[in-house]
Amino acid sequence: MIIEALIAVTFLAALVVFVAPDEYAGRLAAALSALPVLGSLWMWAQYDASGNALLGGSIAFETDVVWLTLGGLDLHWFVGVDGISLPLIVLTTILTTLAIVSAWTPIGDRKSQFYGLMLFMEANLLGVFTALDFFVWFVFWEAVLVPMYFLIGVWGGPNRRYAAIKFFVYTNVASLVMFIGFIALVFGLGDSVSSMRLPEIAQALRAGDLGGFAGLDAATLKLVAFVAMFLGFAVKVPVAPLHTWLPDAHVEAPTPVSVMLAGVLLKMGTYALLRFNFTMMPDVATALVIPIAGIAVISVIYGAMLALAQQDLKRIVAYSSVSSMGYVILGLVAYTTYGVGGATFQMIAHGLISGLMFMAVGVIYNTTHTRMVGDMSGIADRMPVTAGIFVAGAFGYMGLPLMAGFAGEFFIFKGSFESTVHAGMPLFTAAAMFGIVIVAGYLLFAMQRTLFGPFSFDDEYEITNAPFHDVAPLAVLLLLTIVLGVAPDLFFGMIQDAVNPILSGGGL
Repeated sequence: MIIEALIAVTFLAALVVFVAPDEYAGRLAAALSALPVLGSLWMWAQYDASGNALLGGSIAFETDVVWLTLGGLDLHWFVGVDGISLPLIVLTTILTTLAIVSAWTPIGDRKSQFYGLMLFMEANLLGVFTALDFFVWFVFWEAVLVPMYFLIGVWGGPNRRYAAIKFFVYTNVASLVMFIGFIALVFGLGDSVSSMRLPEIAQALRAGDLGGFAGLDAATLKLVAFVAMFLGFAVKVPVAPLHTWLPDAHVEAPTPVSVMLAGVLLKMGTYALLRFNFTMMPDVATALVIPIAGIAVISVIYGAMLALAQQDLKRIVAYSSVSSMGYVILGLVAYTTYGVGGATFQMIAHGLISGLMFMAVGVIYNTTHTRMVGDMSGIADRMPVTAGIFVAGAFGYMGLPLMAGFAGEFFIFKGSFESTVHAGMPLFTAAAMFGIVIVAGYLLFAMQRTLFGPFSFDDEYEITNAPFHDVAPLAVLLLLTIVLGVAPDLFFGMIQDAVNPILSGGGL
């Protein structure tokens, strides 16, 4: 019952903080958010499972009880974790606590509501990564949108309402498209499934039990459903050209919200792609390898080129996420242990590094009240600790060895070069690797202009060292990035155990 306790405690913490006085809300939220961190670390320490939760492997911390019957299908409260979901749970709990601490300086109004919504979002994210019944999973999936909408729309920048509405509309329409595709598969499976439990549906699909539906034969139905689900999840990732909501959301969102958006919410999309599309319908994924790999490479290069053209530090980091998620898609479609495993590992690595980069930009903004590259230079002398961590995080983004980003990209490139799903995979991989050069270009350009050179600042604000509570979350994220880069098997071993069953069967 640890998963239920984890989710319930987080929901209860959100309620307590929401009604607490503003002057205590920030510290109280940080203290209460430490409970899910301890719970997730205990789960990691006690973890003992092998195989994939959707493909007959053992499930850790499993609960499976019938909730209700709807339309002839049993709906289950079915939760559990495997080596794919557990690292994302640990990432979610740690990043939430650090994001809450990073909010102590910039959030000055309606603090109780802000921190309560942050914890409410965390609880639903934990549900997304643990639910193994589609109905329960979809409730958590949609519930995540609500706190994010208010966090951007109430505490964001001048264009916050536009950004919040755009975020909500894009992701909600995408969810509808995905939902239609999945339900069509359930109808097509007919009597071969008795519930909406994801393992049952995954095994039925891979066993070839799908029939026709709505005038479509089984093969056409599976293709249409795969595309619908892929598009729905791709908006959440996001991949080019479905990414246009992301820069607006990031720029207008307060720093802690950007940290959660880039660090965890984007991983909902890649996690769902792996769980649904690439696990349940590997034959369709391999048949569509060229367009999917093409989308991945375009996202890598296009996202990096857009970042190169920006002057706003936050937009630079935002477009970097589009590029980084392209690598994840490339690893998934490679269908090798290192490809799919590296993609999963890269989700964790990117969560840490993107969170670090957004926090560093936020600390700089708290002091200078600007994020524009041309408005300042030479601030490293006035903010040496923040600047040093920013530089370290940037090199992590570039794939510096012994940092988590290098390990994730290395696994993906190795898996993609070795992939046999299509003869062109090495060419797609080589093209994607060129993105690293562009990443180095725009990050080095931004750092050189803002951090180094003669000091220049066209405003009246005094630039000094940031407070300890602003710098401490940065240091923790940098330490975790290095630890995971030096010892990637802290997570990669369990990831491999969960990934290997995906690669067997399904015509692979």
